[in-house]
Order: sequence, then C-alpha cells, then structure tokens
Amino acid sequence: MTTVKATPDNWNRKLAPYRQPEDRRSLFEIAVTAAPFAAIWVIAWLLFRAGLWWAALILTVPAAGFLVRLFMIQHDCGHGSFFRERQANDWVGRIIGVFTLTPYDYWRQTHAIHHATSGNLDRRGLGVIETLTVEEYRALSPLRRLGYRLYRHPAVMFGLGPAFVFFLLQRLPVGLMRAGWRPWLSVLGNLIALVVGLAALIWLFGAAPVLIVNMTTMMLAATVGVWLFYIQHQFEGAVWSRDRDWRRDEAALAGSSHYALPPVLRWFTANIGVHHIHHLSSRIPFYNLPKVLADHPELSELSRVGFWESFRCARLALWDEAARRLVSFREARAAGV
Repeated sequence: MTTVKATPDNWNRKLAPYRQPEDRRSLFEIAVTAAPFAAIWVIAWLLFRAGLWWAALILTVPAAGFLVRLFMIQHDCGHGSFFRERQANDWVGRIIGVFTLTPYDYWRQTHAIHHATSGNLDRRGLGVIETLTVEEYRALSPLRRLGYRLYRHPAVMFGLGPAFVFFLLQRLPVGLMRAGWRPWLSVLGNLIALVVGLAALIWLFGAAPVLIVNMTTMMLAATVGVWLFYIQHQFEGAVWSRDRDWRRDEAALAGSSHYALPPVLRWFTANIGVHHIHHLSSRIPFYNLPKVLADHPELSELSRVGFWESFRCARLALWDEAARRLVSFREARAAGV
C-alpha cells in the first residue's frame, strides 16, 4: 500500500463533472445485474427440487456475486447518485433492499452518518465497525476486553457478524429507534415485503429450495459485504483523527482505502474499492469512478491496498494514538497493554 499526503486541492471543483448520472447507463447496470441474479436463483430452486441440491448450492456463489452488486446499486441510490430523479433512486433502492435484507431509508440515514464521521475518533457511532483506541482498550475490565477481542475475531467479524447484522439487527431501527416513525416504517415495510415475497416464492417452488438457496446466497453476500466495509477503513496506513484535527478531504483520501481488486471482482463489487474517491465525492455514480482514476492518476496510489495484501489487515483491531496507526492485539500487548 502507498500512502500519500492528502490535501483538499479544490477536489470539489475537479470532481464535479463526474457527478452527473446517466439514466440509460444506470438502467443498463440494473438489467445486467438483476436479470442474471433472478435467472440463477430460479435455476437453483428448480435444481434443488429435482434433487440436485449440490448443484443448487454451487449456483449460490455466482448468485451472491450478483447480490453484492445489487447492494452496491442500492448504495448509490442511497447517495442519490444512480438516477437524476430522487424518487427513482429511492424506489429502486427500496425494491433492492427487499433482496439485500436492508431497509433502504433507515440504512441511508445511518450511512450518511458514517460518511459525515468516518475517521473521526470523537464521533464514532452508527454505521461503523466498532474500533477502540489502545487506551480505551486498556481501561476496560477483563471481561469487556474479552468481549471486544471476540467481536474483533475474524470468525465473528466475518462469520457470525454478517448473519447477525443482516438477519437480525436490521429488523429494528437500531440507533434511530427514537427518531420518529420514518425509520420504523422503513424497517417494518422492508420486513413485510420480505415476508410476502418469500411466501410467494415458497408457494411456487417449495420451502426447502427457496429458504436454503436464498439464505446461503445471503450469507455469502453478507460476508463479502462486511469484508469490503472492513477493508475500506481498517487498513495499514489509515488515518484517523480527533475532532479538532479532522478534515473531511483528508479523512476521505487517507482514511478510506483504494482496494485494488482484480477486474472481475471490481465488476461484481461495482468499483466500491475506489472508496477514497467515493468518500471524497459520494455523488459520483460507481461507473464513473474508474474515469476519475484515469483522469487523475495521482489518486490511484493514495491509500492503495492490494488484493492479497488486504488479508493481513484482518489482524488490525486497535487505534494507537501515539503511533497514529491501527495495530493488532499482539502489537498492543508488546507495547505494554
């Protein structure tokens, strides 16, 4: 990974030409994502009913890839960057949210908080992976230290965690439960649509094919999604700051990674790896992000994390304020924690 000093350099003006979505292109991206996804699921359900359950489960792998891409389209809709009209963004986002088990309006609000506070040590809250400083971890009781260590363990973070978040946690507007009726409407509306949709599919194809294929697909997609979210902000060289020193552009360019994925994975993840530019200007549609890199090559090496290199970042768990970097539990222990 290469880390370069991030400066504002009038990026708002430079990136303005890339922010305008093209509705035809957006419709095309939905078609080439949703149609194969639906076809794979139907084939998998039929194979399962025919007794070829192993073939059906194999198909959940590509299905999960297309579901991840659908989530990224929903993500762009949440930023108002996928269509020109807000209503188009919102209704496409809500429909996709039924398949991704993500209440669109509730998620959009928590995700906006994430963008407004990312990399700010004094404003950690909704929409983030909990990260303690070394001093905060040191001040915990032994039992709470154990709890945090379990939370940060890869088997929990990328195994149990995705299932908990998508199947259970997002069934309530956690963090916004006292923010009025809108978050509740979003969550309950998503749940009702999900139940109705599942009931119709079970009536057509049977309970076992639908539930096993759908849940396996969702688990695979959720795990990939949590990993992507993790590596976007938990990487060697990431910059975090206290509120007094926090600057939006620096937090975007130096606190969000450029996850350099192979071309096929870039397509399935809808260029979300170009996350530093996304945080710098969230209104840029995902299909315009490669254009930004091509036209501004100085951004390409900023906070760059390679595919194989990224797996070493799973050990990072604490922010060392003295060293100004993320460290592992082992490194914190060697420093006297």
